[in-house]
Amino acid sequence: MIVVTGATGNVGQTLVPLLAEAGEEVVAVSRRPGRTGLPTGVRHARADVGDSLSMRPVLEGADAVFILLGGELNSHGESPTALVDAVVDAGVKRLVLLSSQLNSTRPEALSHARLRAYEAAVRASGLDVTILRPGGFASNAFAWAESVRTRRMIFAPFGDVALPVVDPADIAAVAAAALREDGHAGRTYELTGPEAISPRGQAAVVSDALGEKVTFVELSREEAHAHMARFMPEEVIDGTLDVLGLPLPAEREISPDVERVLRRPARPFEEWVARNLPAFR
Repeated sequence: MIVVTGATGNVGQTLVPLLAEAGEEVVAVSRRPGRTGLPTGVRHARADVGDSLSMRPVLEGADAVFILLGGELNSHGESPTALVDAVVDAGVKRLVLLSSQLNSTRPEALSHARLRAYEAAVRASGLDVTILRPGGFASNAFAWAESVRTRRMIFAPFGDVALPVVDPADIAAVAAAALREDGHAGRTYELTGPEAISPRGQAAVVSDALGEKVTFVELSREEAHAHMARFMPEEVIDGTLDVLGLPLPAEREISPDVERVLRRPARPFEEWVARNLPAFR
């Protein structure tokens, strides 16, 4: 049995069907009281990955667990060892943690201190552990969906700074491999897309896919900061803008790990847009 936390998110909603299609018994965990649209045979469990007591009944009988921290859990909550102890006590053998590329490129970043603590806790667990460190998600482009639908405009800072954003479906596919296959224990995979693409370039992809002009408007750093302050903690904003506007050489690099694990190239941004085009119509 495989337990998937964050089952309703960008990665989890792809990972759960992948595992089910492979014939695995899957428990999809979310904090919501119910979940519709799950594949046949997948069981939903209401629990909170940040509350180890709620997770203990869910973990009973599990062979492998996928851990994803969402929202506020990235900044505060109970000690990571509480969840890891629950996983170990349940007899789980294999654990996959979704972390972040910044834990290798910016190891002192305050915004990722919790993820670093989780990495340390899972490594000390004695289990077969795989850590996934993706760069920026292609799905961050969902933030532009409303302005594209209503005004055919995209607003973003640092219009010509290119980064190799990764398709969440590729993260899910690598996670599925690590949860099901031998040979991934002790590995840390850095996950990126197959090419670097700038916000202006992403806007052009969306425009081409729609068959209509989408105007790109470049925001200043100050304007972007004010916008992010509506939904992001203040301590995260400057670090995020540094990555977007002043990326380190390692953050611009294209990692071979998606292709190495999946034996196929990583999906380009165009493919993500094609799958999600209805959000922008």
